[in-house]
Amino acid sequence: MPLSNASPNRLVADVGGTNCRLALFDPLANELRSLSTYINRDYGQFEDIIAAWLNALAEPRPTDCCLAVAAPPFDDRVTMLNIDWSFSRRELAERFGFSQLRCINDFEGNAYALPHLSDQNLTTLHRGKVTEGGKLAIVGPGTGLGGSTLNIVGGVPVACASEPGHMGLAAATELELELFRYLQPRYGEIYAELLVSGPGLRHLYQALAALRGEEAKPLTSKEISAGALTGECELSTLTLNTFCALLGSIAGDFVLANGAYSGLYLAGGIIPGMIPFVRASPFVRRFQAKGKMREHLALVPLHAINCETTGLLGAAHAPL
Repeated sequence: MPLSNASPNRLVADVGGTNCRLALFDPLANELRSLSTYINRDYGQFEDIIAAWLNALAEPRPTDCCLAVAAPPFDDRVTMLNIDWSFSRRELAERFGFSQLRCINDFEGNAYALPHLSDQNLTTLHRGKVTEGGKLAIVGPGTGLGGSTLNIVGGVPVACASEPGHMGLAAATELELELFRYLQPRYGEIYAELLVSGPGLRHLYQALAALRGEEAKPLTSKEISAGALTGECELSTLTLNTFCALLGSIAGDFVLANGAYSGLYLAGGIIPGMIPFVRASPFVRRFQAKGKMREHLALVPLHAINCETTGLLGAAHAPL
C-alpha cells in the first residue's frame, strides 16, 4: 500500500460470535468514525468483513489495527469458539498493510474501555465503597459468557482476559438443584455459559417449563426477555430471575477469584435492555452471598454498561 495513503488513525473491531463492529478511531479527535456492523453468518471468514469495511472507507486507510475478538488465549492463530472462524494475525497484517496489529480478547477490549466510559454509559446497581486504583472486573453474557480484569501497573492499564463462561456453576436454591438434576444427564457438567448466556436463557426456559409440566414455546432469547420485562409471561419472568441469580453467583465467584474488589461491571449484548429488571432481581444478593466474604463483597460497587461501542472504545485505547 503506498505510504501516501497511510493514516495515523486506527482500525478497531469488536468481533463477537454473532456480530462484528468495525470503526476508525481518530486519536487526535478522540472519536470513532465510519462505524459499521456486520452479521457474521453473511460472511465466510473474518477477513471478508475487513475487506468490505476497507472498500467502503471514504478516507485514507489506517496502518494501525486493534481487534477485540471473542476467542480463548491465542498466539499468531486466532480460533473462535462460537463461530467456525480462524485467522492468522501475521497474514492479516500482511494482506491489509497494517504496520502495527494487536489482537486482544473481546473482554480485554471491554476492560480497556472502563476508564473511558462516561456516567451516561453506566447504571449503578449497588453503590458499594469506591476505592481508587484497585483492580476492576467485567463480566458479560452474550453469545457466550466472557470476562476480564483491569489493573493499573505503573500508570499503564493492563487487561487480563479469562473464560468465566467455562467455570463450573453451583446451585444455591431448591429450584436450581432441580434444574441441575434435570440438565446434568443431558449436558454433563453444568458450566456457567450453558445457562448464563443468550443460548443459556433458552436452556433455562425449556428446562423450567419441563419441571413445571408446561409446554415450552419455541421462543428466542429476545422473546423470553421481552415476556419477562413486560410481565406478560410468568414462565419468562421466572426464567429471567433465575438467569440474573446465576449471573450474580458467577460474578461474585469471578471477583473473588481475581481479587477485583474495586468494582464489577456487567457488559454484553443482552444486558442494556434489562438493567431495571437486573436491579430488582436477585443479582446483587447472589453476588454478595459468599459466606465469610459477604461483608467484603458488599463493599464492591456494581455497575451495568449501556454503551454499544464498549469493545471498540477498548480496542481504540489498548496499548499497541
